[in-house]
Amino acid sequence: MLEKKVTWLELFYDLLFVAAVSKATHVLLHVEHGSIAMEHLAKFVLIFIPIWWAWVGQSVYNNRYGQDTTTHRIFMILELFFVLIMTASLDADFDANFAPFLIGYIGLRGLTAIQYLVSARREKHHRQETARFFGTYFWLGIIISCCSILFDSSLRYVILYAGIAVDILVPLIGRKNLVKTPIHTAHLLERFALFTLILLGESVVSMLSVLKSDKFTPSSIGFAALTFVLVIAIWWQYFENVEKRIDKTKQTVGQTIIYGHLFIYFSLSMIAASIQLLFLEQLAYLFILCFTFASVLIYFLSVMLVFHQYRFHHLKPSFKKMLLLLGLLCVLFILNLVIVVSPHLIVGELMLFFIIFAKATT
Repeated sequence: MLEKKVTWLELFYDLLFVAAVSKATHVLLHVEHGSIAMEHLAKFVLIFIPIWWAWVGQSVYNNRYGQDTTTHRIFMILELFFVLIMTASLDADFDANFAPFLIGYIGLRGLTAIQYLVSARREKHHRQETARFFGTYFWLGIIISCCSILFDSSLRYVILYAGIAVDILVPLIGRKNLVKTPIHTAHLLERFALFTLILLGESVVSMLSVLKSDKFTPSSIGFAALTFVLVIAIWWQYFENVEKRIDKTKQTVGQTIIYGHLFIYFSLSMIAASIQLLFLEQLAYLFILCFTFASVLIYFLSVMLVFHQYRFHHLKPSFKKMLLLLGLLCVLFILNLVIVVSPHLIVGELMLFFIIFAKATT
C-alpha cells in the first residue's frame, strides 16, 4: 500500500474543531450544589459525539479516497463552513441553537456522503463497492436526523440521535464489505494522534486558567507545575506508543482506532475539566474524586484496547503488568476515599500514575 501523508488542508480542518472541542469541554464546568448536574454530563456526551463523528467521517474518507485535487479541496472548504455553523451553535442551552446545529451537522455529513458517491464513479472493483456502500447507507442516518426538525418537543433529540446512531453503526454493520478496502494505518493513526493533541491542548488551557484565576500565587504555580508534568506524562505515554510501538504496516478496517478513540477523547476532555474543577474546589470532595479517577480509568482502558491490536507482538505489555497498573490506580482512589487529601496531592498522585504507566508501556 502506498504511503499516504496528511495534507495541510486536513491540518487546517482540525484547527476549526479546536473551538468545538473547547465548547464541549466547557459544558463540564457548570457546577451546581457541589456537583456537575446529570443534565450537563448528558449534554457533554450529546454534544461531543456529533463533533467526533463529523470529524471521523471526513478523516476516514480522506484516508481511503482523499486526493489533494481541486475538487477535493472545494468539498473540504464547504465542509469547513458547516463546521463553523455547528461550532457557533454549541452551548449548554442546546434548545436555543438546535436549528443551526442541525444545519451544520447535516451539511457536514451530507457532503461526506456525496464525496463517497463521486469516488464510486471513478474507483473500480472493491474500492468502488466500498465507496458506494458508504455513499448509499450514510444517507439513512442523515435522513432520520433531518426529520428531527419537524418536532418541537424533546422527541426531536430522540430522532436526531437515532439518526446519528444509525450513521455510526453503518461501518460496523458493513464490516465484511470494508475488509476488502483496508485503511492506511499510518495515516489514520497520525490523524487521530493530531486530534489527541487538540484534546491535550485543553489541559494546557486549564493550566492557564488556574494561573490566571489565582494571580500566580505559590499555590497556583505549584498546582500548574504538577499539572504540567501530568500532561507531559500523558503525552509521553500516548505518543511514544504511536511512534515506536505500533505496527503501521498492518492492514485492517481501522474500527478499533476509530471507535476506541471516542473514549480516549472523552477521558482527555474530562481530565482537562478536572484540572480546573480540582483547583477551584467548588465540587464536593467525593464527586470530584470519582469524576477525576473515572476519567483516568477510561483513558487507561481505552488506550490499552486501541493499541493492543496494533502493537508489535514482542512489545505488548503482559497482562500481569496491566493488572498491576490498574491495581495502583484503584489503591490510590481507595486511599483518597479513606483520607481526605488536597487537590495538589490528587494531581500529584495522578502524575505519578501516568509516569509509571508511560514507563511500563514504552
